[in-house]
Amino acid sequence: MRPTLVRALRLTAFALLLAAGLLSLAGPGLQGASDAPVAQAQDTVAPVSVVTVRGVINPTLAHFVNRSIDAAEQSGAQAVVLQLDTPGGLDSSMRQIIQRILAARIPVIVYVGPPGARAGSAGVYITYAAHVAAMAPNTNIGSATPVAMGESGEQQMSPEMRAKVTNDAIAYIRSLAEQRDRNAAWAEQAVREGANVSAQQALSLGVVDLMANDVPDLLRKLDGRAVETAAGTVALQTAQASTQAVSMNLVDALLHALSDPTIAYLLISLGTMGLFFELSNPGSILPGVVGGICLLLGFYALGTLPVNYAGLLLMGFAFLLFVIDLFAPSHGVLTAGGLVAFVFGSLMLFNVPEAAPWITLSAWTVVGVTATMAGFFLVVARLVSRSQHLKPAAGAEALIGQVGRVRSPLTPAGMVFVDGALWEATAEGGGDPIPAGARVEVLALDGLLLRVRPVRETATEAPVSPPSPNAASVGVKTRP
Repeated sequence: MRPTLVRALRLTAFALLLAAGLLSLAGPGLQGASDAPVAQAQDTVAPVSVVTVRGVINPTLAHFVNRSIDAAEQSGAQAVVLQLDTPGGLDSSMRQIIQRILAARIPVIVYVGPPGARAGSAGVYITYAAHVAAMAPNTNIGSATPVAMGESGEQQMSPEMRAKVTNDAIAYIRSLAEQRDRNAAWAEQAVREGANVSAQQALSLGVVDLMANDVPDLLRKLDGRAVETAAGTVALQTAQASTQAVSMNLVDALLHALSDPTIAYLLISLGTMGLFFELSNPGSILPGVVGGICLLLGFYALGTLPVNYAGLLLMGFAFLLFVIDLFAPSHGVLTAGGLVAFVFGSLMLFNVPEAAPWITLSAWTVVGVTATMAGFFLVVARLVSRSQHLKPAAGAEALIGQVGRVRSPLTPAGMVFVDGALWEATAEGGGDPIPAGARVEVLALDGLLLRVRPVRETATEAPVSPPSPNAASVGVKTRP
């Protein structure tokens, strides 16, 4: 079996084992929560599950929240506190979380905290859906205007489509407000105008039910409150209740971290460089494997973010130009064009300022990645070009340019010793005979006949070691 194939199989097996290990980490469920029901004594206060919900609302976070509520119900917790800090996210993931909250058999309390946190965009809807909504001091809520993904600037949606989407969002949040008896007028203002208020203002406007400095303070203020759930009315007894902290496991945290625009951008860039190196150096394997993994993870991240597909296509076109420049020498023109396309694609990739101000790429990130890629591609292209001009190291072509010794006078035919063997040779251009012992340079190879010319004594070629006594009897090259 070829060594390269063996290495490829080993790398594949290692990748499969690593994936199985990661999945096994995800299997046990949540840190701090158990899927198995826990029996509660009659005189014991049921615990409260405190789930940290931080970052972009995407499929990974929605799955984590839903699984947390499931685990809390199964473990006998009396309530779930979602400690929320989010700039917003995907409408589909937001609706999954809201549907699970509405169907919960135990109270779900959304607590916008700790101080300094926010409930933006999709976070507003989730807060309105909670059985009890609370905020910490120095937090804010609002800016719930819906925006289309995959477009940018003023071209996001036509006026007709914007009206349809906005009216749908208003009807949705008003229904949540009416069900939870919260301020529906402000909810509509948050959707239509992007209104945003502080925690104190939200409390006075009836957007949230209470303010609390931290989770223990929240539990004290919740004690004795009656909450209507899908399973009926529940009276909270939280003043003396213990808490069960729930956070993402390793796999969830990794997938959720990929939703950061900068990380997604870096993964796409690293994947491009890895595949480019593999194409320019076939058989290296590892760069191709790493590049492929980075690209797949990068595409997963892009699927959870508002992306301008024109920018993504420009980045793909840049990669195509880089690859073509390897096989169609253009003196760097295609590489320069690829870098220009890559820069414009990078600037357009997350160009959705109205949609989500938290989705952006730093100009320094774009400059740094572009400079790194430029240096990488130029170095690889130079190495490829140099390898294409190297003299053959083996075979008949490797004899061209080598210097040997004449063993029998060339008049003009004779024998020469080159590359450890005797060859039949003829002097180029005829002329005076070349005596034995003279140094000659190989000009060409016709079958098994060398064409040579004498080397002047002032030439700088390295001297040829004299053959061993039995060299003439080994590897003699003659024509048939």
